[in-house]
Amino acid sequence: MPEVIFPGPEGRLEGRFNPGPRPRAPVAMILHPHPQGGGTMNNRIVQALYQTFVRRGFATLRFNFRGVGKSQGTFDNGIGELSDAASALDWVQSIHPEAQTTWIAGFSFGAWIGMQLLMRRPEIKGFISIAPPANMYDFTFLAPCPSSGIIIQGDSDEVVTPGAVQKLVDKLRTQRHITIHHDIIPGANHFFADEMPELMTSVDNYLDMRLTGDR
Repeated sequence: MPEVIFPGPEGRLEGRFNPGPRPRAPVAMILHPHPQGGGTMNNRIVQALYQTFVRRGFATLRFNFRGVGKSQGTFDNGIGELSDAASALDWVQSIHPEAQTTWIAGFSFGAWIGMQLLMRRPEIKGFISIAPPANMYDFTFLAPCPSSGIIIQGDSDEVVTPGAVQKLVDKLRTQRHITIHHDIIPGANHFFADEMPELMTSVDNYLDMRLTGDR
């Protein structure tokens, strides 16, 4: 899990990168929760997602948004963080230019950034959004959502209201040519404090299904 430093829009960005085991390895990037709420690339959900993609042979990157850890810059309300994510994906793709496919995964604020990046980057073929903050941020940019993915939510989330996420899922499911899966984890709060095994089982089951289909 080597530490990496790569150029971002406001200076250096700090990450952890696991290169793919073969030249055409698929790429995955993991995005962390809100920087002003203590979110970093070392968040346990971010780390669990990272490890899941590494085990599956992806070239996998997690990184700190601007102003977090050793990443330079200051928090920019999502605008700059989206630019950070685009730069990070550029960097991974420069190392794996022949990647067969690209996935994006994010938790909370990171899910919001990831779904915006999805709209800009047609090479992203799958997404995992955990507790996307549909009651705090505008998701109407997903018109139409270009890729299939999964949205996972705890039914006892005290930060992101499950009803707002359900509305987002219902809206995305009206679109043709994509499939949105939606898993609700019983009893889970925003941080899946006691439900990490259930959360990661949901992620792994979805990846098993999607990646078998891709092969």
